[in-house]
Amino acid sequence: MPLISLAAGMAIGVVLAREIGREKARRAKRLKPEAAVFLLCDVQEKFRGIIDRMPHVIATAQAMLKCADKMGIPVVVTEQYPKFFQATVAELDVSKATVFAKTRFSMCTDEVVACLRAHGRRSVVLFGVEAHVCVQQTALDLLELGYEVHVVADGVSSQRAPDRATALQRIQVAGAVVTSAESVFFELLRSKEAPAFKDVSKIAKELAEAVVALGDSRLL
Repeated sequence: MPLISLAAGMAIGVVLAREIGREKARRAKRLKPEAAVFLLCDVQEKFRGIIDRMPHVIATAQAMLKCADKMGIPVVVTEQYPKFFQATVAELDVSKATVFAKTRFSMCTDEVVACLRAHGRRSVVLFGVEAHVCVQQTALDLLELGYEVHVVADGVSSQRAPDRATALQRIQVAGAVVTSAESVFFELLRSKEAPAFKDVSKIAKELAEAVVALGDSRLL
């Protein structure tokens, strides 16, 4: 069999290196404002007194919504059976979001999936409650649908801390990125030259101060 020429071999090597680089980039799952959508899962009034460290979850959700507004990122909100669990907590302004009621645990109802497809964005940033039920099932469904999923660790919780911890482990093993609110903010910005840098930096600072004021400076 004829030997491959040195030039041909080098060309093949360049192509393979390029493809490997592209594959690594895909695996990196980097957030970009133009490709991201935020999902707020079931942060409702009835859960206020039963979810572990709920004030921290609400503070994080507030910051995430403010960031979305400043960076032009669409927000999709669900409310689990609001007739019983009531509406999203009053501290969260969802007036600019698309809000859906649901009875299934996952956020991925037909209506929500259609909304996501209409936005045409493939990176989902997910936060809310409960981590081991609705958040986990949403993350798994989104992964199956081919979305890149980023779960905000300081923006999710459950009634019991071990359930939250187990859920985050399972979500990460399944292929989602477990991250933090501040990490999301600055990954979306990328540079201090970003137009929203001043506003989003202020949001990050306010979140940190709010968490300290709650006496809870740890990541959830």
